[in-house]
Order: sequence, then C-alpha cells, then structure tokens
Amino acid sequence: MSRLQLALNVSNLEESIAFYTKYFNTPPAKVRPGYANFAIAEPPLKLVLFENEQKPGSINHLGVEVFSTNEVVAATRYFASQGLETEVEDGTVCCHALQDKVWVHGPDGARWETYTVLADASEPIVVTSDSECCVDATYPASACC
Repeated sequence: MSRLQLALNVSNLEESIAFYTKYFNTPPAKVRPGYANFAIAEPPLKLVLFENEQKPGSINHLGVEVFSTNEVVAATRYFASQGLETEVEDGTVCCHALQDKVWVHGPDGARWETYTVLADASEPIVVTSDSECCVDATYPASACC
C-alpha cells in the first residue's frame, strides 16, 4: 500500500493535532516534542507536523479528491459536526475542471479542500497576476486559489 506524505510547519502543535484529528477522524500515530505524525487509512496519507513558528501555514493549499458530490456533502456535514468552519463551492471551475468542493482552514491558515471533478472545463483558462492559480475566463470570481 502506498500513501501520500505531507509535511507541514505549524506554530502550535497541540492546536494542530486537535484540528487534524477532527479533519481526518484519526488520532496521531506518534507525538514527540515538536513533532507529530498521522497514519491515515482513508484517504491513504502520512501527515507529518513540525512545530516551526517561523514558517507556519506556508503551503498554498492541500486537498482530498473524492469521487462524487455525495462524498463532498458528507464531508461538509462531518466538518460542521466537528465545529470546523466550512466554505462550500458548488459548480466552480478550478484547475481546468468543473468541481464541487468544500474548504476548511487549519489553525495556521493551511487551506484544505475536499472536492470532486464533475467535468472538464472547456472554457479558456487565464493565469491571474497575483497568484499561480488558473481561472476560468468566463467565471473569474470562481478562482480556486
């Protein structure tokens, strides 16, 4: 079995452990001073947290792809039940695809999306000057990043 590994810098390890335990519904596998990791079965992921107050939340965003809108809706309900603030985007164009998604933010501002791809986006894509995100030229307000 393989899984994606993500290493994140966090300013407050305890706060981050609490958030990611809720987000993934999984407790940490290992906790040491300034360090924690999670071995998450679904989705397959090794999440590593390093306490580093100089560079907290330095990743643009992270995400989990699911295979249906029902799974996005279920994730939204779960996050809300855990007291996490959600931002839902239905039918948004992002990364050359039409998507349904829900966003949550970690304690240091790391943005997490749970999303499903509904279809390819046939509209022209432009790159905005203030980010690396591609935006549908028809729907620039729906920028994903």
